[in-house]
Amino acid sequence: MYFLYFLLWVIFNGNFTLEICLFGIVIAAAVFAFTCKFMDYSVALEISNLKKLGKFLRYVCVLIIEIVKANFTVIPMILSEREEIEPALIRFQSNLKTPAARAFLANAITLTPGTITVHLQGSEYVVHCLDESLADGIDDSVFVKLLSGLEED
Repeated sequence: MYFLYFLLWVIFNGNFTLEICLFGIVIAAAVFAFTCKFMDYSVALEISNLKKLGKFLRYVCVLIIEIVKANFTVIPMILSEREEIEPALIRFQSNLKTPAARAFLANAITLTPGTITVHLQGSEYVVHCLDESLADGIDDSVFVKLLSGLEED
């Protein structure tokens, strides 16, 4: 987090000089100390988050790939006059433990074309699918597996 504060300082200044660098080091340290003291943050938490960074980047890459694949699935449904679209509203339970992981799953479902998370209560999701075929395997998708792996650490 300290390096992020320092990087933001340099970006917001627009230049990189010795003076900006030295002030940035001091200001980033002060903001980091404030974060640790008043926002329940610690160096141990930062190390834990850095260990999860690889898994999170994999999740983001899979999300982008799934969005592209869903686009190629949904486009013919929309443009085809022959195919009859049958929307579906499905409910399913997730075994994700943390509220953050549940929110990430709901957002991944909504970002993927053809599906929208309508409601999330506890671990129960209500999802609207453009077609019934898009509902297959939504409760045990690759997103659930990747987010479960992120929760384990």
